[in-house]
Amino acid sequence: MEDEKNYWGRRLPEREWPDSLKDKSDCMAGITESGGQWICQRCQTRLTSVNRLPNGALYCRACIQMGRLRSDQSLYFLAQVPFPATETCRWSGELSPDQDRIAQALLEQSRQGVSCLVHAVTGAGKTEMLYPLLTDSLNQGGVVGLASPRIDVCRELHQRLQRDFTVSSCFLYGEGAPYQRSQLIVATVPQLFGFYQAFDLLIVDEVDAFPFDENPQLYAAVEQARKVAAPIHFLTATTTPLLEQRIQCGDLVRLALPKRFHQHPLVLPRIIYWSGYQEKGGVSRTFLMQFRRQRQSGFPLLIFLPLIQWGETFYRKLSHLFPNLKVAFVSASSGNRKELVEQFRTGSVEVLITTTILERGVTFPKVDVFVLEADHTLYTKSSLVQIAGRVGRSKERPDGLVFFFMQEQTRASKQAIQEIKQMNQEAGF
Repeated sequence: MEDEKNYWGRRLPEREWPDSLKDKSDCMAGITESGGQWICQRCQTRLTSVNRLPNGALYCRACIQMGRLRSDQSLYFLAQVPFPATETCRWSGELSPDQDRIAQALLEQSRQGVSCLVHAVTGAGKTEMLYPLLTDSLNQGGVVGLASPRIDVCRELHQRLQRDFTVSSCFLYGEGAPYQRSQLIVATVPQLFGFYQAFDLLIVDEVDAFPFDENPQLYAAVEQARKVAAPIHFLTATTTPLLEQRIQCGDLVRLALPKRFHQHPLVLPRIIYWSGYQEKGGVSRTFLMQFRRQRQSGFPLLIFLPLIQWGETFYRKLSHLFPNLKVAFVSASSGNRKELVEQFRTGSVEVLITTTILERGVTFPKVDVFVLEADHTLYTKSSLVQIAGRVGRSKERPDGLVFFFMQEQTRASKQAIQEIKQMNQEAGF
């Protein structure tokens, strides 16, 4: 018999709901009709007749990655139940004055049920700024959710929160273990489709990242996962047009932190003009000159390429040219991604070649960054700002190298550099 506690605050299609709980659960139609339009109740997408099955039932394509939902099926749900009030935080660190200013503003706005956008530069210490807010909600028995579009961000966040809070916690992602009743839930954003009016506090990190950016279905998942009057706080280093629009409309309060916790400016990228990746698979004379100079410093080097195939080829060429160098390649398809990232962090790997999978959510002390083919269309303003933000994050080395290798500047690269300059200017540098 299924444990009822694991379904409190959940909403799932009837095929995923235990028969033993159906009599005591509420339910709603998976797809409803209103004013001549059919609407998916899981992701709020309006359907058309092309979404019809041979038996006449409609289904939703927009959220099909969470399993097919049909108009002849129901969604079952149980109300959330609070946890006992208790002391929950064991973190003994201190916030900087700037961090504390944001933390106290978040706490004040949350107590009034107001949602915020925290626009903080990379390396500002956003996670620690959340701790007073998390502690306040958890101590009262509230259920707290932290979500991100990126699994690596979620994994690192969960590890830190497990260390710093005493409450039950879980980490939910596509291929992960099934949900077990927890007070602190870290999840990739699509996992929020399985919750309904569950969270007393919900925080979404890296809201500018794919696939969350401008995705109405994922925004709907976030909105439906929180309790009716609960605040949602969005965290980002680069805003989006949709978020700016919500600020202008008064839906969100903007809290800005343009300065890193160690009080040093963001590292400004330097443009390195070269003949492109196609010349010698990226291992050109221009690249080798900059690469050899960087290796003389002994600092770890993170090299970004836009495509997995290019990264694989580049890894083979670089390993052949420098057989004594500890080089590795990691991408979204790497089965040992977690292990390679940890080896780079500890120094077992000296040069890590990667794709945009590591553009955010990971911290490597004292690292330098090369972005090869930085004028590729896959690099957006947001991704370039995030990649540049990998550098200078530690007090031990608050500066470093960020090189954009490109044949010509793009709108994205110009906007990224301009935004970094603007944030430094706002911070008083």
